[in-house]
Parts: sequence; structure tokens; C-alpha cells
Amino acid sequence: MRRKESMKNRIILMGVAIMMATSIFSQVENPVNWEFSTDKVSGQEAELVFTATIDYPWHLYSAHLPEGGPIATKAWYDESDAYTLVDGIVESPKAKVTFDAGFQMDVGTLSGKAELRQKVKFKDGGTQTVSGEIEFQVCDDEVCLPPMTVSFAFEVKLEGDETTVLESNTETSDAAIAGVPAMEGEKSLWRFFWLAFGLGLLALLTPCVFPMIPMTVSFFMQGSDSKARGIFRGLIFGISIMAIYTLLGVIVSVSNVGPNAANALSTHWIPNLIFFALFMVFAFSFFGMFELVLPSSWSNKADSQVDKGGLGGVFFLALTTVLVSFSCTGPIVGALLVEAAGGLALKPILGMFGFGLAFAIPFTLFAIFPSWLKGLPKSGGWLNAVKVVLGFIVLAFSMKFLLALDPTNKILTRELYLGVWIVLFSMMGAYFLGKIRFSHDSELPHVSVPRLLLSVASFTFVVFLFLGLFGYELKRISPLLPPKSPNGLDLTQKAVYSAGPAISLSQDEECNPVKYADMFHMPFGLKGFYDLEEGLACAKASGKPVLIDFKGHFCSNCKKMEAAVWSDPAVLSALRDDFVIVALYTDDRTKLPEDEWYTSVVDGKVKKTIGQQNIDFEIENFQTNTIPLYVIMDADGKVIAQPKGTDMDVQSYLSWL
Repeated sequence: MRRKESMKNRIILMGVAIMMATSIFSQVENPVNWEFSTDKVSGQEAELVFTATIDYPWHLYSAHLPEGGPIATKAWYDESDAYTLVDGIVESPKAKVTFDAGFQMDVGTLSGKAELRQKVKFKDGGTQTVSGEIEFQVCDDEVCLPPMTVSFAFEVKLEGDETTVLESNTETSDAAIAGVPAMEGEKSLWRFFWLAFGLGLLALLTPCVFPMIPMTVSFFMQGSDSKARGIFRGLIFGISIMAIYTLLGVIVSVSNVGPNAANALSTHWIPNLIFFALFMVFAFSFFGMFELVLPSSWSNKADSQVDKGGLGGVFFLALTTVLVSFSCTGPIVGALLVEAAGGLALKPILGMFGFGLAFAIPFTLFAIFPSWLKGLPKSGGWLNAVKVVLGFIVLAFSMKFLLALDPTNKILTRELYLGVWIVLFSMMGAYFLGKIRFSHDSELPHVSVPRLLLSVASFTFVVFLFLGLFGYELKRISPLLPPKSPNGLDLTQKAVYSAGPAISLSQDEECNPVKYADMFHMPFGLKGFYDLEEGLACAKASGKPVLIDFKGHFCSNCKKMEAAVWSDPAVLSALRDDFVIVALYTDDRTKLPEDEWYTSVVDGKVKKTIGQQNIDFEIENFQTNTIPLYVIMDADGKVIAQPKGTDMDVQSYLSWL
């Protein structure tokens, strides 16, 4: 939108007193100071060092964030054939992982002082230049700033140890965000460890493993001269199982080629399609369609070494157990390794260690307390039921890999995704009741109490999923689901504004939003504008004041305000009935026609995008670049209430309105 001189003359601020009364409008925020340096690595390689000093209480977002979240810190490099990037950005210290209520996901943040390092390999010696921009976004607990960029230029002298940074400056950029790998942190690693540990315990209850427990324990107890020796052999057996599985994790970790591989594995459609196919194979194997088995020669060779006795014999007994149980444990281990692939190097190691630890515990405990074997339940059809249930879970989990094939969710919508899950878990509930049988299932003459309770749990989860079809937040599983569609059914919105008419604006022609209505959407079914001139025209026609909502696509606090405050029935009623809402996105990168560009009086730069013009308007008229920012003005553009930032107190916000 072009800021016409007539528009600027109409915007009359309330006065200096109002602007001085609220500290957030005292200055344009720029809480991050960047410094650039280089470290010599070896030969033709150097490391670019981006050092951010972040003012308290602001935080910078990590370079590694999930899709659909805030803006990740990312370096954009000018095209050059003189060098290639080696791996990806490495952060120090590690990003702090917290749950972001605005984006409904775990995100990593950096605060205080942080270093981002990028290794570069040059093709030739001499003096080389690496230039580009680093893009970032910062927030605190109340407001966010639109994405900003800082230009950099490194001069690297490869013949000696000297390196020089030429220049850096700050400016706004329209660079688009590329796909980034899923963020990893300490909390997510521990979650993966406990997931692997739980699956290791679950693997013990499969028909390939459970019957082996008493046979294996009896084998090395009978071959021992004393109880103490039997316990010692049992401990070695358990340690050997853990070592075998952990070694498998080490192999996967070593084969991981770094953050670039993580980016490809998490975002590229080819590996995600392969992973989806693998999970389908694992699920069909659990259903009994076929068995995944290793070559029999492997287990035969390992078994032949058992007879030699000694600690070596105990190790090969553990190896034989792992190989023979592969038809049941293989899909579980494979699923874990697929989930770990492309993440931190420690993830597959930690996951396989957790799985091996859980798998080894009962063998070791029964070696120490052999009398406990009498308390083991008898083998039966329930063992195959465990496999089938795992098949349903693996099949449901495989859907997440399809999200990379449809990143805009035009086909795999949230509703379709939830629909598939509802069918799968309904079938699982019916399976517990004996209404569905697979090839290896035995006859079920009656439904046991455990099966009945598991069926109730399955159908309860189905009801939970049904709520998601009607717009309710499914916070516990939201990272596995596509985002909400703005055109989807949402009864949570209808419930809070059903008391009033669906359209709050006047039926006058001036109150029909035109510009950008096909691009942007109002929350909770509200009607409004995305261009200030149109909003003021409607205000004159309807006699209502204008509420300007400076916001951003990637603004967590904006989303929190809408979810916590705007969703309140009283606030929503006031917004719908008493105001003409104008939402101005300050981070939108849509490029405008050239005849709508203008040169800013604030920084002298040409503003070419919707976001650039909106943030320029906010800075010029309200001396701040923070979002969210709410401004009430009359139809003549005169501010009639003190502008307001983030305020999670519903009554306070309602009083302000």
C-alpha cells in the first residue's frame, strides 16, 4: 500500500503525553548486536563466526526450528563459485528448548551471548570474500520484532593465519525462509530415550521374544557352577545385549553426514517417501502379512559359538537372541532409527542404548532372581495381539512422513489426517473387542477385562481426535498434525461469536474488504481489512472507530494474545460489534507492484513489500517496531486511546476497548 501524503496528514497522534506515558513506544527496538570474525581451520577451510549479543530480556530464535514456527536464524550467502559450505550452522551454547504456546510446538531460543559457526571450504588460495545477510527474529515475553537482517562480508586470507572482517550493516530483507531441520535439544533427546526404553519393554511382549526369556535364563543358569556365577553370566548377557543395540546406534550415527543431511531428511520428499514406505512395511509385518527375518546363516553361526562356553559363549547367546527376535524387534528398531536419522549424532546412540537397556533388564533380573520365572504369564494369543497393536501405532505414525510430500497441506489437510487416525484407532478398538482378526490371531471366545479396558482407551482417544475435526486444539499431539486450515470447520470460533451476526461490518460498499482478503484471514470468524485506507473508509460509513492490529505471521505473542484475550466472548463481542478491525502484517514478504513502492522518510530506503510498508508506517507514526501493537483511531485517523501492546489481562484489555 502506498503511503500517500493525504493519508499521512490525516494521521494525527494524540499527543506527546500519550507517547511518553508508555515506555514501549519510546524507541525503535534493536536488541541484538552482531559481530563477525573468522577462525582458520586447516588448508582451504575456514570457519565463519557470527556472534550475537542479545539484550535482556529478549531472545533470538535458534537456527534449527520445526516448520510452521517462528523465523529461524539463517545466513543467506551471495552467489559465488569460490567456496562451498561444509555442513550447517553450529550453535554455542545449545539453544534452550521450551514449549511455545503461540505456535503450539517446542522451539529453541538463544539469549545473552551466542555464537553461530559455519565452516566454509574454498577452491583456491589467496584472499577470498564471503558476503551475504543473516536473518533473525527476536521476542521477549510480551512482544516480538519483525524479522531483520544484518549484512556481512568476510575477507579470508588463506596463506596466513590472519583473517579480516570487512563490514556489516543492518537492513530489512525480503529473503524467503527455506526448510530447516527439526530442532533438537536436551529435552527432546531425553524424550526420545524414554520412548526407546518404552518400546524396548514393549518388544519383550512380542511372540518372538517373550517365550525366549525362561529358556535363555535357564540355559546359562544350568551351565553355571554356582548361583553367583549364574548371576554374573546373566549380567554379562544383559550388558552384551545393550552393547549390540548401542553399536547399531553408533553405526547409524557415524553414517549421518551432519546438519545438511538432517535438513534433507526432514524436508525433502524422497527420503520422507522412503521412510513412509518402510513404516508401511513394518506395520504390515506386524499384521502378519509377512515376516521380516535375517538370513538364517547369521543366527546359525552365532549359535554355534555359544557351545564354546565362557564369557564369549554368553556374548554369542546374546547375539543369537537379538538375531532370532529380529522378526518382531526389527520393525520397532527400524522405526526408531528412522526417527533418529538426520538428527543429532547422539540421538540414534541414546535411542538404541535405551531400547537395549529395557530389552536386557528382564533377562538380568531373572538371572538374579530365578524364582520370579514362576510368576511369568503363559504364552498365548495375547502375544500376537501386542504385535497387531504395534502395527496400528506404526501405521498411524507413518502419516507424519507424508507431511513433507505436501508442505502446504493442500491435499493432506488436518481434517483428512485426523480422519485416517480416527479410522485406524477405531479399528484398534474393534480389534480389542475381537471384531477384527488377523491371520495369526486365535479364536477369542470372550472379551477379557484388560482387552475391554484397552478398547475403552482406544475409543476414548478416537473421541479426542473427533474434537480436532471441529477446531479444538489437540495440544498433546499437535506436533504430529498438520496446522489448522483457515477454511476448516471450527466450532470453537462459532461458539464464542454465535450470539451476534456473522458479519459485523456495515453493508455499505465502503465496508467490503477488497485488498489482500484472498491472502490474509481474521481469527474467530471476525471480518476486517488489511489496508488502512479501506478501513478508514468503512469507519466513516459505519460510524465505528478503527482498531489497528499490528501483527506478524511469525509472531508468537500475537498468537498468544488472540488465543488468550481475543477469544474471550466479551472481548470478541466488542471487536465484532464496536470496531472496524484493520490487521497490518509487518513481516509479510508479498512484493507489491512497482507503482506502489515508496522511499521511507525514516531510513531513506525503498519499501517494496506489504510488510516493509506496514512496519515503516508503525515506526514513523508510533516510534516503535514491536508487535503486537493495538491502536484505536477515529475515522479521520486521529488516535483516541493510548496504544496498547501485549496485555494478557482480559478485563484490562476489555476496559481499554
